[in-house]
Amino acid sequence: MRSKLFGLLLACSVLGAPAFAQSAPAPAATPGSTPGPATGTGAVDYAAQLKQGDAILKDFSFGTGETMAELRMHYATLGTPRRDAQGRVTNAVMVLHGTGGSGLQFLQPQFAQELFGPGQPLDITRYYVILPDNIGHGKSSKPSDGLKMQFPAYDYTDMVKAQRRMLVEGLKVDRLRLVMGTSMGCMHGFVWGQVDPGFVQAMMPMACLPMPIAGHNRMWRKAAVEGIKADPVWAGGDYTAPPVMGLRVAASLLQVAGFAPLYLQKAFPTRDAADAYITQRIEASIKGIDANDIIYQVESSRNYDPSASVEQMTMPVTWINSSDDFINPWDYGVAEDFGERLPDGKYLLIKATDDTRGHSTHTWAKFWTDELVALLARSGR
Repeated sequence: MRSKLFGLLLACSVLGAPAFAQSAPAPAATPGSTPGPATGTGAVDYAAQLKQGDAILKDFSFGTGETMAELRMHYATLGTPRRDAQGRVTNAVMVLHGTGGSGLQFLQPQFAQELFGPGQPLDITRYYVILPDNIGHGKSSKPSDGLKMQFPAYDYTDMVKAQRRMLVEGLKVDRLRLVMGTSMGCMHGFVWGQVDPGFVQAMMPMACLPMPIAGHNRMWRKAAVEGIKADPVWAGGDYTAPPVMGLRVAASLLQVAGFAPLYLQKAFPTRDAADAYITQRIEASIKGIDANDIIYQVESSRNYDPSASVEQMTMPVTWINSSDDFINPWDYGVAEDFGERLPDGKYLLIKATDDTRGHSTHTWAKFWTDELVALLARSGR
């Protein structure tokens, strides 16, 4: 029977920790990364427990018709795979990062310290947690490896197909207990609903809409890309030194798009404090990144549109957005209608407070942990 469950998830108003930066490497292109807590005394060092590897995907075909003889998909894992009598992995959880991020961003304390420990929702003694770097990101194949603007023009469908091949060919996983995705990873969740919904037992997409990237959401992305291309140093992608002015334009737009107004007003209540923070933030975000990589990362959303096929997501779904998300405004009034079309879907909106983090609320587990627990319970078999 179709269950149509909707509600307003009221975010707690407990004073949060200060703003966070993405885990290293810290990509400027990640929108909405507001500052966060340092790992405190007694926190578990999950980085020391990671196992990392590469799946080399042979003869990978892109939606454009372009091909690569070898596509590298990098991944990190926590925990141990458990197999049933037929040898199939039964406890795999894949967590998908956002634009400009990497799998390692989920080691941030506001995520990892809330989810991966003993008795926590994704306890790594029970679950096999897979943290991939998507095409164009982290240590996976990307333009800055050498092809520059000749790299295949990948899109979200290509990225999901690469995730699937990484799982099946590299990690020998042919079933996922859960897919969680934030921002771009949230959109990848909806693409999984088109590409192979039967592969996923439960889905938790956070901070996105299942509709084309258009209107203001396309405009700020286009402005970021054109800001890079307008820098003469970019030289059509064949630069010999970073196009710093173009990167600064892109970084500024990407940072502002993801900010949380109420939180930042509380955290930086004076002009001088606000000036110092944003100046430092942009300077830090443009170090060690590649302009061509950013262009590809942002443009990969260009043809995203699962709007006609959300009914194919027949697995239990808990989809969460927040009302202070500039990138995915709640007042479009469309999310509830999409949520109603999910066969076993629950759509929730986190109410903005001066503790929520705008678009980045997706990475602060304290706002939605109970919903993750409930999803795992109702999707158990």
